[in-house]
Amino acid sequence: MKFAEFHTGQLIEAGPYEVSVDKIIDFASNFDPQWFHTDPQAAAHGPFDGLIASGWHTCGIAMRLIVDAALNGSESFASPGLEYVRWPAPVRPGDRLSLRAEVLEARRSTKSPQLGILRWRWHLFNQDEIEVLDLEATSFFDLSPGQKT
Repeated sequence: MKFAEFHTGQLIEAGPYEVSVDKIIDFASNFDPQWFHTDPQAAAHGPFDGLIASGWHTCGIAMRLIVDAALNGSESFASPGLEYVRWPAPVRPGDRLSLRAEVLEARRSTKSPQLGILRWRWHLFNQDEIEVLDLEATSFFDLSPGQKT
């Protein structure tokens, strides 16, 4: 989507994305090697009663979904960060995750009119409609003539 296609109140949906044991362990082994993400036997006796995905893996899944649904082919080039990120429930093997992103604000920068600023809230839900991720992000878009997409 191009920046001009975003508007306040817009809802963007994407997914599902199926999470597997192998994907959970692979991500965690590389980036968050805690036992409840990497060792199914130990995790079965842990506080979550089984293996769970890293919260950072969950964020990565949401990013994949929003790129596929909205950012591919756009003028998006960066983000200054997140207002907040929350993981209200764990992601487990076999979950099928779907994203709902709501545009909170889409505007041009007053200081640099060639900069589009998008504030949006992402919610990731599993197949039972249990929320597993809630975050608010800001994305920057290059609106200068001749920019590359």
